[in-house]
Amino acid sequence: MTQDSTTSETSENRTDNQSTVVSKVPKQAVLTVALLTLFAVQPAAAQTSAVCSADNLPSMIEGFFQLTTGLGIVGLAVVWQADSLIEMFTLNPEQKKGLKRHKRSAMKSAVVLVVLGPLYTVAGSMMGLPLAQCVDLVPW
Repeated sequence: MTQDSTTSETSENRTDNQSTVVSKVPKQAVLTVALLTLFAVQPAAAQTSAVCSADNLPSMIEGFFQLTTGLGIVGLAVVWQADSLIEMFTLNPEQKKGLKRHKRSAMKSAVVLVVLGPLYTVAGSMMGLPLAQCVDLVPW
């Protein structure tokens, strides 16, 4: 019996040791990444922005953002109308609730799509981000 209890204690100690080793690995990885970003990124941040120095890239980014925002708004209108049409012919209250949830999630997605560009432009210029200095992501 003493041998069984010693074996179980040894296996418990092994699992405790393994868990402490496993918990140290992510902490070391996070610390290493944090130190590298502090020291390795500073010279790159001091350089001029490659996006702003390119000829047509800022206008292409602005156009892409305006296009995706426009498509998102059109997509919202299509989804909203399709859900409303299906909802008129649906008799099951559970399906109607599902369609209303779908309409709400489509509305939330469109609002996020419309708000993110101006938010990035304003917040980025306040924080001094280089991309926000030369690219205007306001879709209108």
